[in-house]
Amino acid sequence: YSGEVPENRVEVVVANLTVMDRDQPHSPNWNAIYRIISGDPSGHFTIRTDPVTNEGMVTVVKAVDYEMNRAFMLTVMVSNQAPLASGIQMSFQSTAGVTISVTDVNEAPYFPTNHKLIRLEEGVPMGTVLTTFSAVDPDRFMQQAVRYSKLSDPANWLNINATNGQITTAAVLDRESDYIKNNVYEATFLAADNGIPPASGTGTLQIYLIDINDNAPELLPKEAQICEKPNLNVINITAADADIDPNVGPFVFELPSVPSAVRKNWTITRLNGDYAQLSLRIMYLEAGVYDVPIIVTDSGNPPLYNTSVIKVKVCPCDENGDCTTVGAVAAAGLGTGAIIAILICIIILLTMVLLFVVWMKRREKERHTKQLLIDPEDDVRDNILKYDEEGGGEEDQDYDLSQLQQPETVDHVLNKTPGVRRVDERPIGAEPQYPIRPVIPHPGDIGDFINEVCSVAWTKECCPGGEAVAARQLRGLPKARGTVCGSWTCNYFASLSGDQDYDYLNDWGPRFKKLADMYGGGEED
Repeated sequence: YSGEVPENRVEVVVANLTVMDRDQPHSPNWNAIYRIISGDPSGHFTIRTDPVTNEGMVTVVKAVDYEMNRAFMLTVMVSNQAPLASGIQMSFQSTAGVTISVTDVNEAPYFPTNHKLIRLEEGVPMGTVLTTFSAVDPDRFMQQAVRYSKLSDPANWLNINATNGQITTAAVLDRESDYIKNNVYEATFLAADNGIPPASGTGTLQIYLIDINDNAPELLPKEAQICEKPNLNVINITAADADIDPNVGPFVFELPSVPSAVRKNWTITRLNGDYAQLSLRIMYLEAGVYDVPIIVTDSGNPPLYNTSVIKVKVCPCDENGDCTTVGAVAAAGLGTGAIIAILICIIILLTMVLLFVVWMKRREKERHTKQLLIDPEDDVRDNILKYDEEGGGEEDQDYDLSQLQQPETVDHVLNKTPGVRRVDERPIGAEPQYPIRPVIPHPGDIGDFINEVCSVAWTKECCPGGEAVAARQLRGLPKARGTVCGSWTCNYFASLSGDQDYDYLNDWGPRFKKLADMYGGGEED
């Protein structure tokens, strides 16, 4: 028998072995058992029995490598599940040979050392060669090239040569970077061949960075508070360094010699390698905010130092050493003159607000008093209504006149001063009776109405007291005594017809100027 299998494949049936047995099928006397007795020392294959056909299926259970074994020569033995009966003169087993060929496939390159760890100091310059991180192509019988590239470089610090896998720095490696975890920086690279189809593998490079003294210490805290008199309290100071031992403490704290007022006013007392105390040297220091420079030096090789500034608020304190309220304001940097000026401004602002409130109240009081001086009977503003609507004709004439009457008692009206009455009050005395027009109009009524209106208009224009006379005429009252005007005027004008000379209208005065302009002028008009 023979078969074929690709390398690196498992659970693949490469050959079927057939047997003949004349015993009853599917009985122990018929069932076959297969075993490999030679040719597979590494156990790459096994033979399973098909329960239906009783065939032996040669199956790959361990991947084979073409570069290690190109073919296998197996010897297989088969026997029954039950032994042969006694007295049978024949062998109870049978053997056969199986040849299996292995075919080559393109395998991915791999990095022999994965993960690869290297150690170096931080701060190496850009372009420094770190190592060669190369991969191996297991396809020895294929002429293939492997190329390299970056797969993961969080800080973009590294470069890799595409042909040989040489690693160089693209930036300065900093141990204090956020990309460093436990002093280790990780990058992942890819190796790919040019086979068909192409295959690739990955490898991880770990760089352990050794600390150097490249960070100067920083003073802590940045701000503090102290009393204006010494021996009441002090300021505890320390330092923070991004480096690790031995490039950190113990620290040295000292005051600079320039400006000279610093050492004159302040002093530093060392407590231990990491802490010191800042206090006043003089007996009194005016309240305010002071910038105190302090030089901090670490213990690295070589040591680094840094001049940090601490803002110290000097303020008056109580017996417990705490800043008072006034002291806190003074410590904010405001002198006595500034505080007085601020208080004066606040007083002026409050005074202006108070005067404005008083003025508003006085104005409101004057407005209220003025309204009380106006007689409500003379205030007709509430009695005048303006409607921007047109009447609805005969359908809009159904009025309830009782709503326009004054809802007051008779006694109240009778007790009022004579001659004073609201326009909406109902009169108490006898009302004049006006002539009632007949229901059926007479043809002569129209002419009488025209004459009456014309007479009223003439009376208003040319009669002494014309307004009053016209009003009496419209109400149907008799004319007052001494009135010389009458309806004859309208009749006079109405009787004028034909070609008339109206030039005499110019002699009647300014009241007839409009009429003279309309009818005068002779032939020109």
